[in-house]
Amino acid sequence: MARETGGGYSESGGNRSLPRWEDHRAMFEEYLEGLTFSEEPQFSGLVESMRYSMLAGGKRVRPTLCMEVARVFGAGPGHVLPAAAAVELIHTYSLIHDDLPAMDDDDYRRGRLTTHRKYGEALAILSGDAFFGEAMLLLTDRQEGSCEQLLEAVHELAGATGVNGMVGGQVVDVRNTGAGSGIDPETLALIHTFKTGSLIRAAARIGAVLAGAAEGDKEAVSEYAGELGLCFQIVDDLLNATSTPEELGKSAGSDAAREKATFVGVYGLDGASREANASLERSLYALSRLSPEERELSGLREMAFFVRNRAR
Repeated sequence: MARETGGGYSESGGNRSLPRWEDHRAMFEEYLEGLTFSEEPQFSGLVESMRYSMLAGGKRVRPTLCMEVARVFGAGPGHVLPAAAAVELIHTYSLIHDDLPAMDDDDYRRGRLTTHRKYGEALAILSGDAFFGEAMLLLTDRQEGSCEQLLEAVHELAGATGVNGMVGGQVVDVRNTGAGSGIDPETLALIHTFKTGSLIRAAARIGAVLAGAAEGDKEAVSEYAGELGLCFQIVDDLLNATSTPEELGKSAGSDAAREKATFVGVYGLDGASREANASLERSLYALSRLSPEERELSGLREMAFFVRNRAR
């Protein structure tokens, strides 16, 4: 079991099973399994590499968040499956590229070889590239919705991925690798607001958009998901600093070894734990601004505590 000092936040339901989320995840995994991308024999190696990466498991926080937000605003979780898959494909592409020698240079992820270690760097890079195009196809070809909703969903996902989103945050992260605890808190927050938070915010907003949520509700959902993303990253940093390789499914302590800019490096274990708790509180406050009844928001509240209290 992972270890953390500083008094991890807990509430009834923090790390227990989340039945509704497990239903979402099972539905999503079945949908993902059906994505084959191409029947052209010459592309079989690329398709194999892509499916190896996207079917590697994981918590599926982003797609299930998209599904749960859609449910909160009156749409069935299955209605947004193509959009949820599009978000997950972008996330998968980011993980493939993060693991490359030019970035984090990781040999393992989720307990098995990273994509470039199994299929080579060229195919790994191209797999990531292909996921971006396939994500846009899922949104524009398979997702149901009005033209206005689909255009807004595409805008959300593209914006979360680009310069003012995930990639921009990654650039600042790479530039500050080696700075370690010397990075200022504002730059650290900027990195993860964009690198991690952008895609989590987009997942939630897309669910709200496709369910026809009001503008004020979309803004509150965005605030909730942004804080959720920040909490997720802080907990990741805590786990990297306190877990064993077996618990993480990859090298433990690798952030410190590479002098990466982390919340643990800047705030220490106790301080990072307090920052995670504060982010959780802000996410819960954002939920209180949503128009659906409290009982309809229970799943989003459960997810916030799950992210804060997750063991690995």
